[in-house]
Amino acid sequence: MIINIDGINTNYIKQGSGEACLLLHGWGANIKLFERLINLLSEKYCVYALDMPGFGETDEPKDTWCVDDYVDFVLKFAEKMNITSANLLGHSFGGRVIIKMVNRENTGFEPLKIMLIDSAGIKPKKSLKQKLSLRAYKISRTVMQTPPLKKMFPDAVENMRKKRGSADYNSASPVMRSTLVKVVNEDLTPLLKNIKQSTLLIWGDKDTATPIDDARLMEKLIPDSGLVVVKGSGHYSFLEQPVFVERVIASFMNLEVSG
Repeated sequence: MIINIDGINTNYIKQGSGEACLLLHGWGANIKLFERLINLLSEKYCVYALDMPGFGETDEPKDTWCVDDYVDFVLKFAEKMNITSANLLGHSFGGRVIIKMVNRENTGFEPLKIMLIDSAGIKPKKSLKQKLSLRAYKISRTVMQTPPLKKMFPDAVENMRKKRGSADYNSASPVMRSTLVKVVNEDLTPLLKNIKQSTLLIWGDKDTATPIDDARLMEKLIPDSGLVVVKGSGHYSFLEQPVFVERVIASFMNLEVSG
């Protein structure tokens, strides 16, 4: 289904009935990846899942966004759907949005239980080698953008960017690239201690995008939280070991799972 929010055509799914459950996907993903979780949770809950701006079948933002802009958007979506309270599930970037959202006050929206799967939000510390590499890249980029060199080597800066950028960065449009830079450079660690809701952390122990150390830090800082490690799984633990993850979520959300 499509709904227009502030001029952005937004693709979403609504399935089931009962208490609301809102699902937020990761960066570069879309709601199709949540198909099994939507079917599971909709047995007891009214499940909402939306393609966030710039992903799936939803329009891109018109300019560069930060995490707070996505929080604003999700809250407007909830308002349009008449959702005043909901359980929240977020994978990766979706978890980042949830962490910021539940730190908001006086929104007219009440977060209930929280499920964070391989969540983003903790900014990794750069090693000395990484810092020096970044500095060298910035200097080289500045030099290659000077008029004489830019004329001689018009593709140099773009080639440097492609070589250095992540797959997510390189595949994104200019607006989404600048948005990604803003998003990943915000450290949400100081907000974790303020999360009052009961929080389930689900994490692949082979995750390289958001390492298991991030999960252990979240478990330490979020007062009412518990961590379930999905052994042998990476950043998409809910897709790699769906049956195990679904049983964990079913237990947390008081659902019955057959088989």
